Amino acid sequence: MTNYVEAINKGHKDGLNSNLNSYIIGLGVNYENGADGTTKGLFALHPEKILDVPVSESAITGMCVGMATMGLNAIVHHGRVEFALYAMDQILTQAAKWNYMFGGQNSVPITIRLILGRGWGQGPTHSQSLQAWFAHIPGLKVVMPSTAKDAKGLLLSSIFDENPVIFMEHRWLHNQK
Repeated sequence: MTNYVEAINKGHKDGLNSNLNSYIIGLGVNYENGADGTTKGLFALHPEKILDVPVSESAITGMCVGMATMGLNAIVHHGRVEFALYAMDQILTQAAKWNYMFGGQNSVPITIRLILGRGWGQGPTHSQSLQAWFAHIPGLKVVMPSTAKDAKGLLLSSIFDENPVIFMEHRWLHNQK
């Protein structure tokens, strides 16, 4: 039986194998247990597609929006939802609006993975549930899978979507089978 984290990992594997233009970019995504296990083992399979980057959420997201506007499929892992707040201009003003500004002629295939909710050792600054903020932004799709099966399916749908998707994972679901 697969748990939520393993399902996300499998979704990433399938997405990377199926889409030659897909890249996973974020903090710790190439570590041995990458991104809480969700990218575990992917660097060994696709070292050119798993990019660990310095801490700068604004720069990471801006780079990925640029990649997406050029036809590459960027999967951003910010970890905690609060870290995405440093990249709100890139998410809300650039990624969400790009396709509309060009009359639907320019897609932005970007998936932004965010973990939310309280967990062990999380203080008040890393335990918020901000999904409603993103759901109110025209041009963004927001998905929040509640089962392992949904996590894999929605991640693949997000990866193959032509426009920005915010993929939100509640940390309490990571061990759910």
